[in-house]
Amino acid sequence: MTEPARPAAAHLVSVRRSYDTVAADYARLVVPPAGMDPLSRAMLAAFAELVRESGGAPLRPVADLGCGPGKVTAHLAALGLPAFGVDVSGEMVALARRSHPELRFQQGEMAALDLPDGALSGILAWYSVHHTPAAELPALFAEFHRVLAPGGHLLLGGHTGDGESRPGSAYGHPVSYTSYLVPGDRLVELVTGAGFTVTTRLDQGRPERPDRGYVSLLAHA
Repeated sequence: MTEPARPAAAHLVSVRRSYDTVAADYARLVVPPAGMDPLSRAMLAAFAELVRESGGAPLRPVADLGCGPGKVTAHLAALGLPAFGVDVSGEMVALARRSHPELRFQQGEMAALDLPDGALSGILAWYSVHHTPAAELPALFAEFHRVLAPGGHLLLGGHTGDGESRPGSAYGHPVSYTSYLVPGDRLVELVTGAGFTVTTRLDQGRPERPDRGYVSLLAHA
């Protein structure tokens, strides 16, 4: 007997609806990797090189979790990775498929991936975990660890700070999601607690957003 589908958590319903609403303008307004700052591009390049060097032949797939319209997924593919994208928003996935028909994109939840244990050589979670409540991050990172092959690599990029933010509008549209900010040190603790070894940490600040920081973590299973 097929098990009934697990109902989506309340925060995921808000995230899905919000990103379905903003998808077209998000894709138009958010810069591709070529427009990112040099250090962010360097972290993506380092991640790709590490996966290529340690993943064996043939490489297992690399998942871009929270892929949005697929711009970064396509960048990973251009760097030589067998990348595919997963996003909770059906509209984002549809945009990604139209923009990058040569790549695979699927709708799904990053905390409950439809993948066997050890299926991936790499995971990118680029500014996509901050909509997960802090209490649920241990389970999220444990799921990342489950689907990575031994020695597989994780690149986590995200906002840091304290507390919660409910913007109400974004990209010219009303939204209902919440951003849950945690300090960079806490992110390191959570990733390590899930079984990863963090090898590189890059902290950045931006003058236009003094209320939050930005961190990139390279880790391996």
